[in-house]
Amino acid sequence: MAKAHILVLPFPSQGHVTPLMELSHRLVDHGFEVTFINTEVDHALVVAALKASGGEAALGGGGIHLASIPDGLAGDEDRKDLRKLIDAYPRHMPGHLERLIADLEAAGRPRAKWLVGDKGMGWSFEVAKKLGIRVVPFWPAATASLAIILKIPELIEDGLINDKGWAERDETFQLAQGMPAFPTSQMPWMDGMGTPVGQTAMFDLISQFKKLSSLAEVVVCNSFDEAEAGAFKLFPDFLPIGPLFADWEFRKPVGSFLPEDERCVKWLDAQPDGSVVYVAFGSMAIFDPRQFEELAEGLELTGRPFLWVVRPDFTPGLSKEWLHEFHQRVAGKGMVVSWCSQQQVLAHRAVACFVSHCGWNSTMEGVRNGVPLLCWPYFCEQFLNRSYINNVWRTGLAVSRNADGIVTKEELRSKVEQVVGDAEIRERARLFKDAARRCVSEGGSSYENFKKLVSLLNE
Repeated sequence: MAKAHILVLPFPSQGHVTPLMELSHRLVDHGFEVTFINTEVDHALVVAALKASGGEAALGGGGIHLASIPDGLAGDEDRKDLRKLIDAYPRHMPGHLERLIADLEAAGRPRAKWLVGDKGMGWSFEVAKKLGIRVVPFWPAATASLAIILKIPELIEDGLINDKGWAERDETFQLAQGMPAFPTSQMPWMDGMGTPVGQTAMFDLISQFKKLSSLAEVVVCNSFDEAEAGAFKLFPDFLPIGPLFADWEFRKPVGSFLPEDERCVKWLDAQPDGSVVYVAFGSMAIFDPRQFEELAEGLELTGRPFLWVVRPDFTPGLSKEWLHEFHQRVAGKGMVVSWCSQQQVLAHRAVACFVSHCGWNSTMEGVRNGVPLLCWPYFCEQFLNRSYINNVWRTGLAVSRNADGIVTKEELRSKVEQVVGDAEIRERARLFKDAARRCVSEGGSSYENFKKLVSLLNE
């Protein structure tokens, strides 16, 4: 019997592409054929990064086919401007997706039976239904953040927020026992300062999630029962299949937008066990030069070896002279790269702690490898994830800002020492790693949920 053909469509962002690529590899392992659809811009980045690392052949042994569609923006427009993105996608992309599906069939590819689509690309569910393709929505972030989004009508009714997503009352709330309690100024659609990201564009997008639920069969989450028991009690129909990963050997590419620096692992091999501070802030965070310098000098002050991921666009306007001097001072002690295989790094025996923006992929990768976290959230649901790490799981600590909004070098040094030196945090991180691995091992809850997903996709 021919393999079922599944379309996979992420929201165009590294943090959404990675877990859906991991899921795609798992589906290929179970006999499915996957067409992975990025925007043209992201597709070009992924292909270039694959070529740089020679990873093209590893895409599911031929089971994952890469495809692309235009995003509706001009070539030079700012794709970090969420207002522009969220406005362009539903207006331009549905027609392009329809044409791609027709072109795939015309080229002799099997007719797609399913769309596994990012919840943030809800417009695609309507395209799929129109073409007789069944829909499984995928949620790449904390299930608690989706629970809050789906409860928006009740939150408005209770007077916690208004219909534009702004907080009406400055207070802390908790949807259910076991879920984080956190302030109304840090909702999953906010920048952490109480302002909706992209003004109200993101809030308008996510407010449609409930309406689109009627087009979906089951919501799949990159999470696991023990991590978010409260959220899964609220929404027992959700299917947690995480923490997702492509393979234990780190051979399968996960759709990186930048080439992975392969020197990292050799450098880590030369470091003592539990000695290295790993620092990475994901694909979206931007630091101003002053904060960058405080962070750099804070890492220097720890006296520990460190591995720091600094994207080319991480700090516009940084003095090249200052950076050159910093590199000279830390040569041999610290390694700075533009991107790396984060899962491989976090699985390494040398890593002592992870200074993180608390994106959900990073959070799950830290959890799965038992690495204590030092939380430094940037925006959106990252503040919620910090609450999980600090207050619910208690597998890490958080940095604090001074009166100017800066995390000082002294603060970073102090918190790194606290996280690395806290035996109870280390032990809880280890126990939580064991729980995560039980869930994805044979007979575990995520393993059984994945079997349910495979059965559904085989219908």
